[in-house]
This record gives sequence, C-alpha cells and structure tokens, in this order.
Amino acid sequence: MRWFLSLLLLLAASSAMAQTLPSFAFDASRTTPPGLTSDWTRAPNFATTTTLPRMAPELALQVYHGRSVIQSRELAAYSAISVIHAELPETDQQGEFEVERHFSAPRTLEFTPVHYRGDGFVKANVITRLLQSEVDHVQKDDGELTAISNKNYKFSYKGTAKVHDRLVHVFHLKPRVKRPGLFKGRIFIDAYSGSLVRAEGQVVKSPSFFVKKLEFAQDYTDVGNFTFPEHMHSEAKARVIGRTIVDISHRDYQPVAMAQAAEPGHASPSSASPNE
Repeated sequence: MRWFLSLLLLLAASSAMAQTLPSFAFDASRTTPPGLTSDWTRAPNFATTTTLPRMAPELALQVYHGRSVIQSRELAAYSAISVIHAELPETDQQGEFEVERHFSAPRTLEFTPVHYRGDGFVKANVITRLLQSEVDHVQKDDGELTAISNKNYKFSYKGTAKVHDRLVHVFHLKPRVKRPGLFKGRIFIDAYSGSLVRAEGQVVKSPSFFVKKLEFAQDYTDVGNFTFPEHMHSEAKARVIGRTIVDISHRDYQPVAMAQAAEPGHASPSSASPNE
C-alpha cells in the first residue's frame, strides 16, 4: 500500500520545486530564457498578461523550462489549502481531509489538519499515508528521476487544443525507460506563456505487485510568476483493496519569493504534522 501511495505522489502531487520540462530546446548559453528578465521580481506576470505573442511549440517548451528553472531557484516558500478526497468503491468507504500545506525551500513540506470527515480506515491507510509519502518525496529531493525532461522522455508534437479556454500545445510523452514514477501520456503547454496547464497519463511500471494500473490527470494554475498544481484526479486498480479513486484540490496559494523572504521581519509559514 505504501508503494502505491508513494507512486501516486511522484506523479500527481509533486511539489512545485520538482517541476521541470524538456530541456532539448533550452539554450544553456542564455542567462535567462526568452520572455523572462534576469530580475525575477520584474519578470512579466504570465497569469495576467494578455498581449504576449503565440509561441511555436519548441519555443513554448523552452520558455516553460526556463520558468521552471527560475521557480526552483526563486521560490522560497508557499502555503495553500489542500482537500484530499479518497474512496474505495468496492468497500463503499470514503473520506475527505482538508489541510493547510506549508512548503519551505529546499526540502520542508508539512501539513496542519483543518477538518476530516469519513471512514477512519480511509484516513489512516490512504490519506494520511498519502500526505506522508509526499513529505518523504520532498525530503529525498529525487525529482530528477521522475522529471518531465528530455533525459526521461521522448516527445512528439500533437498539435494544439483548448484547455480551460487556454490555447495549448499538446505533446505526447513516451518514457525512455520503464521506471516507477514515469508515465506514458500527454502534457499541455500554454501557447502564449509557456506554462504547464495539464499532465495526464498512465504509469508505465508499478513498483508493487499489489498495484496493477494507475491513471491520472492533473491541472495546474499560475499564481503570479509561479506555477502550482490545482487539481488531480487518479484511479488505481489494486489487488487487495480493489479500485481506489483520489481527488486532490489546492487553493489559496500564498507564494513567497526569495527576495521577499530576505526582507527584514518576514516570517516563515507555520506548520504541523498531518497526523494531528
């Protein structure tokens, strides 16, 4: 069961610090990618800018890669509200846990419980372990092994589409190796900002005998100059507990840039254990 939860987190609830996109179009000789300034605090706010030109697919990937690199360097902390809903249809059990999420760079992720309703079994054996697995993943900082990068995937362009009224470039992903945590599916990149809008697919290799299949879809949102997960839906087939459905929603992101964190009197986000 723990292996399944860890895998789910690697795919669908990884922190913003681990978000990287294909680097094959990234020019390492540039100090900043096209469309971004060297001063992050003066970079254009892609979430509100409406006059950006439409990018070619390769350029959109290049800009996203650059945004991810800058985000990894400049995101000092963030807080948010997360609601995790899990259900086991075959046993008619379910639960919903609302928590406050607190991240501090580089490897600290903690949760403050707000409210839980549902079956105790689901809380103890699904949701709490899910949260703990995400904490463990951030502490290990091994996102490179599962990153959406040219090192881990082959990409093929599939044209444009509309996702939440946003024009996106669609890329099909095929893992170069069958490693736990990698998936076969698609990513959707905003054609004007280079932001990741959605990722979806199916795990190519389960790390556990007990998990037969895992599919997921995750949407992202821009908050200022940062990009965060907004909603994830996943369905898994397990040999012991049967079908497992998990939905995770995030709201009220409060990001803190490194420049803000360095200001006198700035306080770090408070936190507590998900088990409280």
